[in-house]
Amino acid sequence: MSLRLVLASGNAGKLAEFRRAFLAVYGEGLELVSAAEAGVHSFPPETGSSYEENAFAKAAYVATNTGLPSLGDDSGLEVDALMGAPGIYSARFGGNLQDGERIAYLLQRLRHVPQARRGASFVCALVLATPGGGVHTFRGECRGEILQGPRGELGFGYDPIFYSPELGKSFAQATRAEKRRVSHRGRALDKVVTWLATNDAQRHLTPLVNRS
Repeated sequence: MSLRLVLASGNAGKLAEFRRAFLAVYGEGLELVSAAEAGVHSFPPETGSSYEENAFAKAAYVATNTGLPSLGDDSGLEVDALMGAPGIYSARFGGNLQDGERIAYLLQRLRHVPQARRGASFVCALVLATPGGGVHTFRGECRGEILQGPRGELGFGYDPIFYSPELGKSFAQATRAEKRRVSHRGRALDKVVTWLATNDAQRHLTPLVNRS
């Protein structure tokens, strides 16, 4: 397959991660470009009630405005003791805060919760939308627990306080490759990569091959 796909995001880190994943499997057969490279410089507000709705809104908007299949994503942290919060509001939990301030706010909310009850999940939804209205959804999740305080200097967002039992360390202590192997986004992305090789993908995307 020779296909051009647009990532409905302005996040350079996500673009690099997705490009590495596609390149490893499809080589030069799949070109992933940023929304800006495709001429889209803004996205609709995230007003959906689920990760899938938010990811779809971005993917559909970009697909409609570029005439190319587009991949949108939304993700969040769900803490068991907070009844699944912050969830879809993870990026704006506590208001207009920096990452360190948001971590401090979350830890304050959990200050009386023992370690045994600090289970949490990272969740990611990826939605591939085509200009013709096709929609394909992929979800990835990873379980862990919230630490009593930050550990590690890598990663971003809530990574310093999310402990992964699979890795035996926080996401902020993990290398990029380690995190990619078990993370919610990595798992959702693996599903996209796998689907692109199926007959179903060929049927939906073949009419778009080599279009620009």
